[in-house]
Amino acid sequence: MSKEFGIIALIVIISATLVGGTVDIFRKRVAGTWGAAPASHDVVKNYQEAVEVISDEYAGDVDYEKATQAAIQGMLSTLDPHSIFFPPAEFRKLEEDKDSHLTGIGVTILRHRDGVYVQSAVQGTPAARAGLRYGDRIIEVDGKDARDWSSEQVSKNVRGERGESVTIKIERAGVPGPLTFTIVRESVPLPSIRNAYMIRPGTGYIGLTGGFQQTTGDELREAMTKLKAQGMRQVVLDLRGNPGGLLNQAIEVASEFLQRGQPIVSIRGRVEHKEPYIYRSTGTEPEDFPLVVLINHNSASASEIVAGAFQDLGRALIVGQTSFGKGLVQGIFELDYGAGLTLTTARYYTPYGRSLQRDYSSGSLYDYYVKRDEEDEETPPAHTTHAPAQKAIDPALSTPTPTPVPTPTPAGPPVTTAAGRVFYGGGGITPDIEVKPLQVTPLRARIAEAAFFFTRQLAAGQIQGLESYRIEKTDYDHNLRSTDYPITDKVVQAFRDFVQRDGNLGITSAQIDEELDFVKLRIRDEMVTAAYASDAGARVLLDSDPQIIRAIDALPEAKRLADSTRNNASQG
Repeated sequence: MSKEFGIIALIVIISATLVGGTVDIFRKRVAGTWGAAPASHDVVKNYQEAVEVISDEYAGDVDYEKATQAAIQGMLSTLDPHSIFFPPAEFRKLEEDKDSHLTGIGVTILRHRDGVYVQSAVQGTPAARAGLRYGDRIIEVDGKDARDWSSEQVSKNVRGERGESVTIKIERAGVPGPLTFTIVRESVPLPSIRNAYMIRPGTGYIGLTGGFQQTTGDELREAMTKLKAQGMRQVVLDLRGNPGGLLNQAIEVASEFLQRGQPIVSIRGRVEHKEPYIYRSTGTEPEDFPLVVLINHNSASASEIVAGAFQDLGRALIVGQTSFGKGLVQGIFELDYGAGLTLTTARYYTPYGRSLQRDYSSGSLYDYYVKRDEEDEETPPAHTTHAPAQKAIDPALSTPTPTPVPTPTPAGPPVTTAAGRVFYGGGGITPDIEVKPLQVTPLRARIAEAAFFFTRQLAAGQIQGLESYRIEKTDYDHNLRSTDYPITDKVVQAFRDFVQRDGNLGITSAQIDEELDFVKLRIRDEMVTAAYASDAGARVLLDSDPQIIRAIDALPEAKRLADSTRNNASQG
C-alpha cells in the first residue's frame, strides 16, 4: 500500500510542483549563444567534442534529440528541483494547464485492481454526451489493449488534438458484451475550484484545489457571490493538494480578503537586483468574513503564498498540515522547435520575510519529494475521492496526499508576525492548528476498493432486492441532500454478501463490523458519485472530514484573530 502511494505521489507531485508558482507564463526565445566568458566557451567546446566522439565511435545508433534533451535536463538538475526541461508535447500540456483547459473528452478515471475505470464524465463534455458513465471499465483505446494500463497511460492516449476522434471500448456492468464509443476531442474546462457549497448553515466551503490558473480569481469571485446569496457569513478555503500556479492569480485570491495595499509576497531575484519586489493587495472591497484556510503537504507555491500572507497578517487561521515548502519562482521559457523549460529566477518571501523554500541540498529528488512520506499513512484530502486508486481527468488532476511527518525543526530565523505570533521560515507554512486527516489502513484501503466494485453492481441494478438503487444516467444539477442514497442495513448486508462471494477482496464480516461507519461512508460516496458525479461524491467525504470539522470549529477563533489584528493596526 505504502509503495503504491509512494510511486503515485512521486509521479503526480513532481509534475504538479515543477510548474507551480510561476511569476506568470511568459515566453522568451533563448539565443543560440553561451555568452562571452572563456569558461562558457570551454563548456561548449567540450560538449561539441563529446558529441563528435559519440558520433564517430559509438557502436550503435544515436538518438541525438533524446541525448540533447537529457543533456539539458542534466544541466538543469544541478541547479534545483524545479528547473526542468519540457519536450514539445509536454510543453504544450503545460500551456493547456495554464489556460484552465485541456484537449480531451472530459472523463474522470481511476485505476483499480484489474484495470482503469470511469469514475464520472464531466458535465457538458464529449464523454458525458457520448454516454460514458460510472463503473465503465476501459479495455481498449484506439484498438490498443488498455486492460493493464495505468491511469496516466489511458489519459495520455485519450488526449489529443482538438477535433480528432478517439475510439474507446468499455465493459459495463449488466451489459453482456463490450460497448464501443467514438468521441471527438474538445477543449475541456480545467477549473481551479472543484466544489463550492454551504457545508453548514451560514458556513461556506470553497475547494480551491485545482491550481492557480488564468481563471482562478474569477472563479473565486463567482463562488463567493453564489454562497453569499445563500447566506454565507463565514468561509473555509481549502487549498489542500493545490500545487500552485500563476502568481498573479494568487495575488487576486489574497486580495479578495486583504485590505488594499497590504503586502502579500515579495520576490528577490539575482544578486544584482538587491531590492525585492513587493506584491500588494489590489482589493477595493475585500471580504471581512471569518476565514479558515486548509493546507496539507501537497499545498505548494502559490497556495503557500496565499496561506502565508493570511497567517502573517492575522487575516485567517491555518488548519491542517505543514505545506510542501516551494518558495522558488520559475519563469517559463520557450525554446526553438516547441520545447521549453522552467528556470528558477527568484525566491518568494511572506509579508514578514519568511522564506517558503524547503531545503533541497541533498540533491536527491527522491528525498525532496518522497522520502518524508514513507513514515506513516493517511487518506487523501476529502476532495480526492478515492484513496486506493489513481484519479485522473485527462490526465491525473488529483494529487495523492503524502503521509504526515513530525513538525520539522525550524530551518529559518524566527519571525514575529501580526498579533505577536512567532513563525519560522525555510520549511513551508506551519499550520496554526495541526490536524491529521482520516487515517488510512490496509483494511480501509480494501474496504474502499470493495465499495467501488459493490457500487458498480448496485448502480447497474445487479444487486437482488436493491433494484431501486439502479442509476440510469447522471443528474449533474441535483442539489445533494443528506437523505440521498441512505446506506441502510439492507445495503450493508448486501455488501457483506458481495464481499464474501469475492474472495479477492480480503475482507471478513468481523472487519466490516469493526469499520462499519467507514463502510457506510465509502458506499454512500460511491453511490452519490455514480448518481450525481464526482463533485457531489466529494461532498459526502467532506462532511465527515476531520480537518474540515476542525476548521469549522476554528472559525470563531479566526474571527477573534482578525478582529484583534485589525484593532492593533488601527491603533498603530
